[in-house]
Parts: sequence; C-alpha cells; structure tokens
Amino acid sequence: MTKQVLMVVTNHTKISDQHKTGLWLEEFAVPYLVFKEKGYHIKVTSIEGGEVALDPNSVEDKPEWKEAEAQLKHTAKVSKEDADEFDAIFLPGGHGTMFDFPENETLQYLLQQFAEGNRIIGSVCHGPAGLVNATYQDGTPIVKDKHVTSFTDSEEKEMQLDQYMPFLLESKIRENGARFFAKENWSDHAIRDGFLVTGQNPQSSKSTAEKVVEALEA
Repeated sequence: MTKQVLMVVTNHTKISDQHKTGLWLEEFAVPYLVFKEKGYHIKVTSIEGGEVALDPNSVEDKPEWKEAEAQLKHTAKVSKEDADEFDAIFLPGGHGTMFDFPENETLQYLLQQFAEGNRIIGSVCHGPAGLVNATYQDGTPIVKDKHVTSFTDSEEKEMQLDQYMPFLLESKIRENGARFFAKENWSDHAIRDGFLVTGQNPQSSKSTAEKVVEALEA
C-alpha cells in the first residue's frame, strides 16, 4: 500500500509592520521531494486554504523546487476529515506557524488523532509550534517525556525576532515536559522518538523528512 502523507502549512504573513513572514520554502520543498521520491501520496493543505505566502527571506530560485512550489498555489484548507486516511502528518515551519498553528482547532484535532493512533507526526524548525497545545484526549501534552527539538531560543535571539514572537518555541516545549535537545545554532539536527519526529531549523529539513520515512518504513 502506498503511504499517505498530509502536509500542513501556515497562511500567516506578518510578524510586525516591518517584518513579513510566511512558509519557509526549504522546509516544505525539501521534505516534499523526499516523500515524492519514495512514491508516497502527498496532500498539501494550509490553515486557511488557497495560495500560500512564502517568507521573503526563504525564496530561492532552485529549479528542483519548482514542482513543490506549484503545490502551494491552490492548497486545500486543512480539515478534520483528514484525520483517518493518512499515515503521517508533516508540519513545515516559517515564523507564520507561531501565530496560526497553536490556536487552530482543526490542526490540534488532527494532531491528537495521530498521537492517539501512534501515527507519525513530523515537524521542522517552527513547525513544532503546532505541538505546543497538542494533547492526548486526557489532556497530557503529546511532547511530554518525548525527545524533541525545534528552532531554539538561541537561534530566535540571533535573528533578533524573539521580541516579536507570541512565545519562545523551545521554552514552551520544555514547559510541556519534553526532553529538549539542541545542537549549535544552524546545525543539521533531527530527532525521532517513537511516532514523533522533529527537526531544529531549515538546515534540518532533509534529515527530518528522512526520519519520517524511516518511521513510516519501520
């Protein structure tokens, strides 16, 4: 049976009047291509549906990414009906996720369903913002006691965007009881703990996707 992967991306486009944001292209395009190469069926969705804005700082003219970029022109709106048919859910980052992932009821429902079913949840960089409010049905955070990484507080401060964030991602994940591990800023670093796969930053896009594949093939 062909594996099915649901990718969910942000639609949020603004950090402040001076800072535009959106989806970080590499964190979508590279995993998309990893999954496609494995022959997986991929459904690309976004929080609001429609065309997905890219973080201007992430735009690169890479011919090999064009097919993935084309998937972002007309995305479906993420739906609770997506809860059953997929083997994995994958959350790319971009600072936009910090604003629309944690509070989106549909995404939180999907993450709970995947966690309860021990199905693969992957996320990279700011994508784990989707995990900060995600719980099992009994209210336990799904990251509790799990080995997890994400974009670090140190990386956020180095970018001088920490003051604009609604929360600091690493700190929030730690507050939820995760066993947080990071490498030096901008190091390629991904962790798999059971059904949960997380990556630290854009440099970790490929290794995070490869660990999702490893989990799906196990």
